[in-house]
Amino acid sequence: MPEVDKLFRDFARAEHFPGMVYGIILDGRLVHSRAIGFADLKRKIPAASDTAFRIASMTKSFVSMAVFKLRDEGKLSLDDPVEKYLPEFRNVRAPTSDSPPVTVRNLMTMTTGLPEDNPWGDRQLAISQEALKKFVSGGLSFSNPTGQQYEYSNLGFVLLGQVVSMASGMPFQQYIATHILGPLGMTNTHWEFAEIAADKLALGYRWEHGVWSLEPMLHDGEGAACGGLITTLDDFAKYVQFHLNAWPARDDPDLGPVRRGTVREMHRPFVISKMAPKEMLLDGVTPNPMVSFYGYGLGWSVDSRQIITLTHSGGLPGFGSHYRFLPDYGLAVIAFANRTYAPVGQPCNKAINILLAQSGIRPRAIVVSSILQARARQLGELVKSWDLRLSDEIVAENFFLDKSREDWVRTSGETLAKAGKIKSVGGVIPENQLRGTFPIFGEKGRVDVHFTLTPESVPKVQELDLMFIPVR
Repeated sequence: MPEVDKLFRDFARAEHFPGMVYGIILDGRLVHSRAIGFADLKRKIPAASDTAFRIASMTKSFVSMAVFKLRDEGKLSLDDPVEKYLPEFRNVRAPTSDSPPVTVRNLMTMTTGLPEDNPWGDRQLAISQEALKKFVSGGLSFSNPTGQQYEYSNLGFVLLGQVVSMASGMPFQQYIATHILGPLGMTNTHWEFAEIAADKLALGYRWEHGVWSLEPMLHDGEGAACGGLITTLDDFAKYVQFHLNAWPARDDPDLGPVRRGTVREMHRPFVISKMAPKEMLLDGVTPNPMVSFYGYGLGWSVDSRQIITLTHSGGLPGFGSHYRFLPDYGLAVIAFANRTYAPVGQPCNKAINILLAQSGIRPRAIVVSSILQARARQLGELVKSWDLRLSDEIVAENFFLDKSREDWVRTSGETLAKAGKIKSVGGVIPENQLRGTFPIFGEKGRVDVHFTLTPESVPKVQELDLMFIPVR
């Protein structure tokens, strides 16, 4: 943690942040948080974990979660055309005559074909519903055919907020507050900055010509779906914990506010957004190429270590924010700062890699199914004896057609002989519920037994591989 703290302190100083808060979540708890600098420079109010920062585009995942919840309630379909909920969208001319209709899913995944609009979109939070309807009715411009590729669109999420309002029968702000924020205990998260006590609100600043100047705060409006939420580190940690708690899939009670399976669906990649073949590990030498996708209000990436990261940044005049979490590790890093477009994603990325490299944290273990455990125990006996009755019970119909019993007896015997006298059999390490590996330990080494089960109602062994690993 001292190295992580130094990283954030040095970055805040170098980037001229008036204030910043950051935190680390592990296994369902905010295990470490710090605050640097000031929420209000004039009044010298320090930033703190309960200071409310506008989180800009990190709002988008809340809107996506609301859409998924409405989908689960049967109030919309992700593949519904947008014009079903927004009649004014019927006046929007498609970019080409053969473009498919823009759907709710297109809005969520940045595949509408609408152009990248960060500078313009950042100024639209306070737009009224009447003005938004008039704007859309006048027609929109597209940079790509619908559904063909990724391009970041704030307007797409503004429209998605309207879909939530129409499908739910209440303003999207109210739906999200009632059905997501409230159940998660996020009582210090707001849409309107005027509702927040002055000594708890981070003011936004621009660093220009060597001085800080105050940025105006936009009021809540129909454009807030693309970036209007204001929250604290303590509150936002609850939201990230909820995302991480969706993993792994299990039989525990599903308490919501959105089903775990739905949250995991929200975590899936949808459209490729970036290739990064020249990425490096922290040492600056070891290649770590990465591919990134946009999903449903979240970015998704996988690197050469097979580490999956979900993430989103936020940037507005006066603010910058970022969070990234590793579902397989139960780990997350969050940071908010009150400087225009503060690039806090950089230290968050470095911090999470420091923790991966130095803390000894390991991926969460997959829950072992009872059938996988049972078959592993039985295989531990079978590969030593090839008992006829046991093999009839546990191997699938293809097994001895793919390789004869005689060959199995001979080759498995040769492999086990390399290990010498058998001392013990280890527990199964699952790859999933129907595939895994267990070790057989001998005097001269071990034999790794890898096996795969069938999709039958009572799964049997369809594939088997034995590999000898000598003692080193």
